[in-house]
Amino acid sequence: MSNGLGGPDLSRSQRRFEKPATFEGAVHAGRHGRMATAKQKEAARRNLEKARSVQRARAEGRSVPRQSSGLSTAEQDRLPQEDFAFPEQRKEPLTDAGHVRNAVARFDQVEGVSDSDRDKAWRRIQSAARRYDVEISAHDWRELSHGGKLG
Repeated sequence: MSNGLGGPDLSRSQRRFEKPATFEGAVHAGRHGRMATAKQKEAARRNLEKARSVQRARAEGRSVPRQSSGLSTAEQDRLPQEDFAFPEQRKEPLTDAGHVRNAVARFDQVEGVSDSDRDKAWRRIQSAARRYDVEISAHDWRELSHGGKLG
C-alpha cells in the first residue's frame, strides 16, 4: 500500500523505529540547535573513546583515578558567600587556581547579573588570581565578551 506520498504505508510502530535519512559529510544540529563543526565532532569522538576505555578498565577491576577532585554540591553549599565571584547567585567558586581559571573562562556565561555585579565579581576574581598565582591577561571583564551571554 502507499501512504499517498509515494512511500510505503507504515504503521505507527514501524515509523517509530525508522532511521532518519542522512548523507556523508552532513553537519548535524546538536541538543541546542547549533551545528557542530568537524573539529567539535572529532573532539567528542576522542572524549567518548577515552571515557569508554576508562569504563572498561574499571569494569575489569583496575583502579583508574578520577581526573579532578572538584567540589561536590555539598561542599559548594557549605562555602561562605564571599568565596564566590557572584556571591548573591553563588556562582563561580574561587577556592583554588583551577576554579579561578574556570571563573574567568565562564564569566560571560553568567546570566541575570548587572554590570555592577560583574564589576564586583571581576575584582573578586582578580584578587583570587593574585592569591593563587593565576595570570589573567584581560584587565577588564568587558575584554572577555566573545560570544557569551553578555549583551
